[in-house]
Amino acid sequence: MGDLTDENMWYSFLGNVMSLPKVKVNRAEFLRERFAKYYSEDKIMAIIENDTHEAGIPLELIDEFADKVISQHKTMAVGTSALSGIPGGFAALVTIPADLAQYYYHVLQVAQKLAYIYGYPDLEQGGDEDFLQYMTIFIGVMSGNEAAVKIIQEISKNLSEQILKRLPRIALTKTTIYPLAKQIAKWLGIKITKPIFAKGIAKLVPLIGALISGGLTMLTFSIETSRFKDSLRKDFILRQKAGGGE
Repeated sequence: MGDLTDENMWYSFLGNVMSLPKVKVNRAEFLRERFAKYYSEDKIMAIIENDTHEAGIPLELIDEFADKVISQHKTMAVGTSALSGIPGGFAALVTIPADLAQYYYHVLQVAQKLAYIYGYPDLEQGGDEDFLQYMTIFIGVMSGNEAAVKIIQEISKNLSEQILKRLPRIALTKTTIYPLAKQIAKWLGIKITKPIFAKGIAKLVPLIGALISGGLTMLTFSIETSRFKDSLRKDFILRQKAGGGE
């Protein structure tokens, strides 16, 4: 593991968490479940086939759903109930401390759900590699990385111009954006995973378990997910204005 670059450390860590069952969110099922009590089947299909912005969903309702998603996962992230229903539990990932795996399991689910609520197309449509890139960018935003914020602003700009019904994959390969995504992975590799690979898991389990449990987990989770929500919300409002919405 000593030969891994900081960037590869992050992708190795992220890939391991992504291998947990049900960590990926089915966009159509999630949106249908969220909006079933509020809209007709035709409206729900419009949301799924296009997005919440194109379907004209009020921002107030979207914000309400976003807050509920954050609240639900925050509760699970700080409790032991999250371990149920996962074959082998989070401890099954022997290469990652269980507490850290549990935390990022919920971070990844919130990232996907908030993206879909605020109008993103299916994040899986570009394949596993693109999916990991988007998750890296989203977690970068949550962690306060300015480059990540710039990238999703660019993605939102492409969406607002309604050039694409699909994710603007080209945005990730542009010379001005793709290198930033790689830098985010490197930054996250140093910030989150380097201590795990460098010092050994056994020594870090008690420390990490103490740091991201209980009240501190709740505080950190709230700050990071709210930061991501706020970023998506601002971009959603800009898309509304660009499209002539309120």
